[in-house]
Amino acid sequence: MLTKNELAKYIDHTLLKPTATFEEIKILCLEAKEYGFYSVCVNSCYVKHAVNILEGTDVQVAVTVGFPLGAMSTAAKVFEATEAVKSGAVETDMVMNVGLLKSGDFYGVQEDIAQVVKGVKAINDKAKVKVILEMACLDENEKVSACQLAKAAGADFVKTSTGFGTGGATVKDVRLMRKIVGDTMGVKASGGIRDAKTALEMIEAGATRIGTSSGITIIQDYK
Repeated sequence: MLTKNELAKYIDHTLLKPTATFEEIKILCLEAKEYGFYSVCVNSCYVKHAVNILEGTDVQVAVTVGFPLGAMSTAAKVFEATEAVKSGAVETDMVMNVGLLKSGDFYGVQEDIAQVVKGVKAINDKAKVKVILEMACLDENEKVSACQLAKAAGADFVKTSTGFGTGGATVKDVRLMRKIVGDTMGVKASGGIRDAKTALEMIEAGATRIGTSSGITIIQDYK
């Protein structure tokens, strides 16, 4: 059984909606500090703002890159990721290029991820790169390939979903991801996790991080 504090350390407290304001990001950060969440996850334009608010706390700042489609150039992803890390982000949640995977361009998918990993690690070798696979858009073989390619590219985590796609995290997908990547990588379950029961099911299935905008509800709901 996890304590509330232990459960809180699984949570990336997330605000990624396009209408998010500076004030809402400030509230997000203060909530993360109050509840002891592992990190806040924000769009790249808010990294400096979040870092300044959380200075002196143990709450980390995670940033989304190539969000939410993952269909921009590799160079654009690398630039966005490295700028965010220079500004203080220590975790990068990049969206895989789903179209390349479905086209069978496995080299292109792996290279897209590897270049972001290389750029991030060159600035901060302790920074983590998570790869959002958008599992709801993939068939079973594509899911396996996506996990394998992220691992081969040197990523630190695989992640289920953006939360903006056709579906969110499922226990089945989390189990599959854990099976494919083994114990050497993190697995982040994200998308549609709004209560403690669901969060715990994801953790039991192999998730080491939970991405959610409902972190407070999850902690308050946890008995």
